[in-house]
Amino acid sequence: MSDLGASSRLDREDPDQLLDARSDPAGAAFGTSGSEASSDLNWILLLRQRVQARAEGSSRYPWWVLWSLLAGLLALNFTFTVFIVALPQVAGQFHTSVTVLTWTMVGPLLAYGLAAPILGKTGDIYGHRRLYLFGLAGAMVSAILTALAPNVTMLLLARTLDGIQGAATGTASGALINMVFSREERVKAMGWWSLIGAGGPVIGVSLGSPIIAAYGWRALFWFQLVLIAVAFGVVAVVLPRRRGSAAEEADSKSRARAEFRQMDWVGSWSLSIAVTLVMLGLSIAPALGWSGPWTILCFAGSLLFLATFIYRINHAAFPLIPPHYFKRRNFVMPMVLRACSNFAYFGAFFLFPLLMEQGYGYSIPRVGALAIARPLTFALSSPIAGYVAIRIGERVSAVAGAAFLAGSMGLFALLQPSSGAWMVALALALSGLGMGVAMPSSSSVMANEVKVSEFGVMSAAQLLAMQVGEVAGIQVLETVQQALVRRRGLTHAHPGAALLATFRLPFLIGLGVALAGLLSATYVRSIDRSRAREGVTSR
Repeated sequence: MSDLGASSRLDREDPDQLLDARSDPAGAAFGTSGSEASSDLNWILLLRQRVQARAEGSSRYPWWVLWSLLAGLLALNFTFTVFIVALPQVAGQFHTSVTVLTWTMVGPLLAYGLAAPILGKTGDIYGHRRLYLFGLAGAMVSAILTALAPNVTMLLLARTLDGIQGAATGTASGALINMVFSREERVKAMGWWSLIGAGGPVIGVSLGSPIIAAYGWRALFWFQLVLIAVAFGVVAVVLPRRRGSAAEEADSKSRARAEFRQMDWVGSWSLSIAVTLVMLGLSIAPALGWSGPWTILCFAGSLLFLATFIYRINHAAFPLIPPHYFKRRNFVMPMVLRACSNFAYFGAFFLFPLLMEQGYGYSIPRVGALAIARPLTFALSSPIAGYVAIRIGERVSAVAGAAFLAGSMGLFALLQPSSGAWMVALALALSGLGMGVAMPSSSSVMANEVKVSEFGVMSAAQLLAMQVGEVAGIQVLETVQQALVRRRGLTHAHPGAALLATFRLPFLIGLGVALAGLLSATYVRSIDRSRAREGVTSR
């Protein structure tokens, strides 16, 4: 219970503070104490209280929390990649094009960017347990609306709403994990968190493809609904409500409402709109042109709202993110590393199938079999890297991960018509290894820079950096490659050396951005674990 003991010393104003269960495990929920009170409960509530008391009384309670949260995240993200496979089938049923249906991917990203900053702060005020359950409930609604969608408009709406619950569950889960684990142990937990993020889509392809083939794409979301409902029940049991008397609960709610009213709404919306506009600009630029009026308007608007956000964090009475955090290298550099790493990783993730089909003439099944090396390596290396980072330090781990990713981009850029499949597999494995090694450390050092009452905003900022990097990497590298194909008058009908050469410059751009991430990783400072036990972090 050492981690729970640490959590009991946390800021008492934190609405999600988990009390030491040994003092009164589940006692307040009975209303009174003793066996007579238990007889007033129905059997479902009694079972819930007993399971919760057993979980809280365990010395491994933080891990109970982690596994329950990850069960929810797995239920949420496993449909992402497999639904892409189903897009041609969906397009045929709705008599539309796959191009239109790509907004089932873009829409959630935009909704995520708009909602994440505000929901992260809301979780800090009202409680991350409540926010996470809200996200799971929203995910169930989204799954039902998707499965029942009568037309493409309703489908796009349902998937876009899915981005809002993603912002809720993403920010809340990161905050809750950091809350229950001690400073020196957080990197372990974030390794497992990264495993689900990378491994969920792999599991989704394995489970979802047979479901789609046998029962159609709608059955996939009915199956997801069942998984989310189970995860909701587990999370509701394992994560306890804040205990206290009726007067204390009323006082807590009153303070939360007052803090919510005082929140810097101008700064919060400015950041949300700035991020949304930059992702929208990146999404429409390939189709409308990078110099098109709508693209320029999106980027100009993003800069304007970003400037407003910067002004507000320096002048507002209660800014969304206190300005002093931006002077701390362990707050800023992990975000830079995440944005750069996601740019390179997801840019290469998108280009890889085109590279193998156009450059080497591989069939789609063969490309799919080879591509799994990247997320599989990512998923397997993440938890191991979390444990190793405790011994070698977060800085060494972040630098090594960024170096592996840069090496992957370099190998992709060096591919020749005579290059064997082993070289491609090595580049894929290095890419997954780089992300798996770097991500847990970058998450944990950033969490150790902020107060417990600001974990939600920190988690949102980190995830937004990832989202922007992801969208930018995909759109920029794809645009460059397609521009080279058009400029050289090539066609996709004849794979070969000429088409393969059009991928060299995009991967070199990815290499340059990955090296920027490597540079930022060198500025990360490892946690001083001898001081962390006393509640002090390395600055």
